[in-house]
Amino acid sequence: MTQRAVDSSGKQKPRRPRPAPIDAGSELDPVHPMKLPDPAVRSTGLTAAEVAERIARGEVNDVPVRSSRSVGEIVRANVFTRFNLIIGVLWLVMLFVAPFQDSLFGYVIIANTGIGIVQEWRAKKTLDGLAVIGEAKPTVRRDGVAAEISTSEIVLGDLVELGPGDKVVVDGAVAEADNLEIDESLLTGEADPVVKQPGDPVMSGSFVVAGGGAFSATKVGREAYAAQLAEEASRFTLVQSELRSGISTILKYVTWMMVPTAIGLIISQLFVKKTDLKDSIARTVGGIVPMIPEGLVLLTSVAFAIGVVRLGRKQCLVQELPAIEGLARVDIVCLDKTGTLTEGGMDVTELRALAGADDPYIRQVLANLGASDPRPNASLQAIIDAYPSPNGEAWHCTEALPFSSARKYSGAAFDEGSGKASSWLLGAPDVLLPDHDPALGEIEQLNRQGLRVLLLARVQGELEGPRSAAGAEPAALVVLEQRLRPDAGQTLRYFADQQVATKVISGDNAVSVGAVAGKLGLPGAEHTLDARRLPTDPDDMATAIEENAVFGRVTPQQKREMVAALQSRGHTVAMTGDGVNDVLALKDADIGVSMGSGSEATRAVAQIVLLNNSFATLPSVVAEGRRVIGNITRVATLFLTKTVYSVLLAILVVCFQVEYPFLPRHLTLLSTLTIGIPAFFLALAPNKERARPHFVRRVMRYSVPSGVIAGIATFVTYLIARHYYTGPGALDAETSAATLTLFLVSMWVLAIIARPYTWWRILLVAAMGAAFLVVLVVPWLQGFFALKLVGTVMPWAAVGIAVVAATALEFSWRLVSRRFPV
Repeated sequence: MTQRAVDSSGKQKPRRPRPAPIDAGSELDPVHPMKLPDPAVRSTGLTAAEVAERIARGEVNDVPVRSSRSVGEIVRANVFTRFNLIIGVLWLVMLFVAPFQDSLFGYVIIANTGIGIVQEWRAKKTLDGLAVIGEAKPTVRRDGVAAEISTSEIVLGDLVELGPGDKVVVDGAVAEADNLEIDESLLTGEADPVVKQPGDPVMSGSFVVAGGGAFSATKVGREAYAAQLAEEASRFTLVQSELRSGISTILKYVTWMMVPTAIGLIISQLFVKKTDLKDSIARTVGGIVPMIPEGLVLLTSVAFAIGVVRLGRKQCLVQELPAIEGLARVDIVCLDKTGTLTEGGMDVTELRALAGADDPYIRQVLANLGASDPRPNASLQAIIDAYPSPNGEAWHCTEALPFSSARKYSGAAFDEGSGKASSWLLGAPDVLLPDHDPALGEIEQLNRQGLRVLLLARVQGELEGPRSAAGAEPAALVVLEQRLRPDAGQTLRYFADQQVATKVISGDNAVSVGAVAGKLGLPGAEHTLDARRLPTDPDDMATAIEENAVFGRVTPQQKREMVAALQSRGHTVAMTGDGVNDVLALKDADIGVSMGSGSEATRAVAQIVLLNNSFATLPSVVAEGRRVIGNITRVATLFLTKTVYSVLLAILVVCFQVEYPFLPRHLTLLSTLTIGIPAFFLALAPNKERARPHFVRRVMRYSVPSGVIAGIATFVTYLIARHYYTGPGALDAETSAATLTLFLVSMWVLAIIARPYTWWRILLVAAMGAAFLVVLVVPWLQGFFALKLVGTVMPWAAVGIAVVAATALEFSWRLVSRRFPV
């Protein structure tokens, strides 16, 4: 239902097409003018019979909302790929012209594809389950009773209730409005909330920022304006990311190299050499197959899918796949204090009457203020808990002003009976009081203790308007204590250890927020700044944000501007939040993280939803992202080293006009032992390396020299063996010597990539070497893979050449590391 802008690299973000701007005051349907529902329906909603009648007519909000690809789409995406087509054709050819062992590569591809399908299906099941848990449940009034139902159960004419943070899930007309303000910026781009009156249209995709009310559903299902966007907002999408786009770029380069090289190899082996047709075909296929990095895409998908499943077990819903990768690249995390560092609830610890105000009367005012708001925020709920409204003694509320993050206060006007009336505001003291008011000094002391302080003030005249707080008479201070999340301190220390800067951005008093952050051990918590003093110039603002760690009195629009200012400095920014005031910043941040208990609007725009409401889950998401990026970089180097040496060997064979040295079975064995099996384990291993940019560049810097060294060493061994061996069986002996060199060099590449060593990495490399040794010494396996070392001179020469190549590999890797340091 909302629009998304995603780019985990932190650069310019590609956006989905934005719908044409809507005139918020226009009718939804110019052909069928909007009509207000009957007043009786407005108050009680539809009856059960009316609901059943509409369901029978199909007037249900039946937009299909999916959290992941369907099983059919998963199968098609994994089976019908460009490289699977190439390998499939070659496999069919080999089944007809060569022994079974030369067609093993086809069965490996079938197994790989099956693994990819199963893993993504597991991820789909996890996501579908989590999406149901995190699904928005609008409150619908039927037969005069309000109840939460699934979005898909709404029918035409349903009366849907709205409160702060609620998302408008279908198009409708306002039936009831109590200072109702709706933000339509996600649809129209208009930043200012729109005040709605009965009869005004509301659009699916907008959300409530203040007040409350109800609307009657006028369009449901696919007829609703934002129905298509609703499906997109809830879908598990494979959108743009540096990792996926990098792999696509690599595969494009591989295709360009592979096609002409393969054509040259075919001409050389089949038409120039004019050797045995079946053997020529087998060796031609043996030269083409290893050029294809067929397992690279598979392992990337598997790594992401397993990451989704792991995070799902921790009640973390990843709404967009690259969000795992993106959070690993983040270097600044912007945190909203309430609901992130602190729990949602608060407790009233003290009530201080000011200017001789009567304490019992003040308590009565607070009790009636609480009763005047049907959807209290956390602060007002604490006051309601402390000062419940006495039965039968409630005053009559004549005007109500709901809390707004922009103005920082709420209010109400009362008829107290006996002809007595009063108007009150409750909110931020430093907003309601002039700068030099003596009460501010007392409040400052309380803020330094990490306490939250609200001012109750009496006002004259109407509550709403730019001058409503002018001349406010302080009556009392309400002191609130916030409940700190027990795991927040540990999470802040984790980000500090990982060199990720943490910025606390809150609408509360900066000193109070700094005190809370200081209790949790946030580095730089003493550097606080009131956002009202932030410079407006984006560059100056970015400097101020970089130099300070805690920001108070931040408006929703400022949160958005702060995110943009940091991004302009090249930072990759994550934003966490749970309130409606966080929506715009969450939407613009590189990664938006919402709490599961947050408003529907925040959950809709966030890429990651922490369903367990635990800020401590974030390190797990970062760790998964780093595991995926770091490990895919490792295995990509393995796969592309094979592609480079395969292309080089084919070119050298064409230039020197000799038989291709390998049959498909040889390269299937080498690929399995030096790439396939090790890459699977390395791709899923823990990895805490910080994510680095320029994926393609980093992979190619290592894989190109490695592939060149491996290809040259192998071909040198092959040429020497051609001059050494003569007579029948010479080609098999030459192939065996070349295979030994290629295996040893490839193993050395694997040994370098497996660093830093742990016991299981050493065991993995040793096991692959032992498996190859078994093939060389077991007669049945020697025959199956056509590998038999003849004599001692050539095998030892092959080992010697491999040692020289390994030395060259070490030198080249260290040279690249020095020239292009991290």
